[in-house]
Amino acid sequence: MSGAADYFSDFAAALKYWRGKRGYSQLRLSTESEISQRHISFLESGRSQPSKDLILKLGMVLEIPLRQRNVMLLSAGFAPAYQERKLSDPELGAVRQALDFMLAQQAPYPALVVDRLWNLAMANAPAAGMMRWLLGLPDDAALPTDGSVNVLKLMLDPHGARQYLHNWEAVGADLLHWIQREAMSDGPGSAATVLLGELLALPGVAGMQGVGHLAPNLDRRALPFLPVTIRKDGVELNLFTTIATLGTPHDVTVHELRVESFFPADEASAAWFRARHC
Repeated sequence: MSGAADYFSDFAAALKYWRGKRGYSQLRLSTESEISQRHISFLESGRSQPSKDLILKLGMVLEIPLRQRNVMLLSAGFAPAYQERKLSDPELGAVRQALDFMLAQQAPYPALVVDRLWNLAMANAPAAGMMRWLLGLPDDAALPTDGSVNVLKLMLDPHGARQYLHNWEAVGADLLHWIQREAMSDGPGSAATVLLGELLALPGVAGMQGVGHLAPNLDRRALPFLPVTIRKDGVELNLFTTIATLGTPHDVTVHELRVESFFPADEASAAWFRARHC
């Protein structure tokens, strides 16, 4: 984990940041945390130092990500409270089994697991097949799931899958919202901020509609989801996605996992995936 100095100068700055980010007044935070407003004021001014239990309590009330709760603990001189394991760790075996089950149930349609930076961690066979097809790879080509493949880069790189995304600007702007949120949470110098800079440096990305002001384009057809339209080799696939997280985790890695599932938006797209899965 990066040092606290990469994010906040001290605990007081971190608390003020997260209270403001959540739109809480000191009074509201006092009421919901059952900590006196005077004490919260003293914490934010640096006149009082927090205990470890108090930091964890404030983290729960403000719904601060586990990674950032650890950062707040470090900034106050405490050791991190939440472990950060690799998904391959034996202690996360039950989590991997649950994810394998979720991915298998999604077949014949694609599903994949990514971390908070959208590095690929797991994929079902239809997802791997779709990615190989988009990238022009052989059917038996290995698809790394060790975090070395970044799904956002793959989708936004003009030499990657982007060339087949008919509505890549709308999809790209929507995807960037996720990493922009991580960068805002982590602050300068973080891995999320570095990745955001790399993505914005890709040709055409910084000028996409919706990127600068983070506002979705709602003037298009009134669909209840963002369509993903892929066109390649005479095939047109119309898809939409859902993103799920694992509930009540106590591990940083588990807390940051995202399960993205792809669904066909029409029968022709559904039939294409069913035919490939047979």
